[in-house]
Amino acid sequence: MSYLVPSEFVTKMVDAGESKVHMSTRDTLIRAYMAGAILALAAVFAITIAVQTGVFLIGAILFPVGFCMLYLMGFDLLTGVFVLTPLALIDKRPGVTVNGVLRNWGLVFLGNFAGALTVAVMMAFIFTYGFNTDPGAVGKKIAAIGEARTLGYAEYGAAGWFTIFIRGMLCNWMVSLGVVGAMISTSVSGKVIAMWMPIMLFFFMGFEHSVVNMFLFPSAMIMGGEFSIMDYLVWNEIPTVLGNLIGGLAFTGLTLYTTHIRTAKNRASAPEFNSRLA
Repeated sequence: MSYLVPSEFVTKMVDAGESKVHMSTRDTLIRAYMAGAILALAAVFAITIAVQTGVFLIGAILFPVGFCMLYLMGFDLLTGVFVLTPLALIDKRPGVTVNGVLRNWGLVFLGNFAGALTVAVMMAFIFTYGFNTDPGAVGKKIAAIGEARTLGYAEYGAAGWFTIFIRGMLCNWMVSLGVVGAMISTSVSGKVIAMWMPIMLFFFMGFEHSVVNMFLFPSAMIMGGEFSIMDYLVWNEIPTVLGNLIGGLAFTGLTLYTTHIRTAKNRASAPEFNSRLA
């Protein structure tokens, strides 16, 4: 069977979290760098499609191609390790400590950011022919998105900050289901289908993904977005990261782990149940 039952794929989630905590610094950074770069390419791909067609839904439908590629290659996103590594800690896997989990998060953050920033610079170079021309329709759209999703939130003060935070929670609820989706099937087609659905949903709904934003906002600043690095950090990246952490772990990681690994005892034993049927 290509489908794994929940108790099997949740065990795989814990195993994956344990392996990521113990992974070497070099491998963690390389895998995170490639994940950030591929997801950034998928983001600019989706925005380009939306601008050229005028239909954002088409861009959202096709955006998951990047997510599928990076997870099939075994690369790591911050949103994924936010969910997987704490489960290994909760499950008391050998050698998994709080410091080890935090180390993994820090390295993946750095790798993702470096990969996303690399693509941001490369795409800005392409859009402007080496920073010699106007960035064009796609570049202007990216700049406008950057302004709207920093200064646009800032206009509402604390309410705007918590709006980003909640969008970050909802984002990683969906993205982490995509991460799990890669584990529920042993066939490539099954993995892709299971990953595609929640990723398409998060992108179309405009939820906030910390790694996508690592590309989007530096790219927007390079191509003329009128906001500062501090605007980006305070009014997007920080609340998005926090929302991604809490949303993915609470809605996906802990719920699946609790009900499929730490399953509660049945209220009635089998003999009692049978006697009621008699």
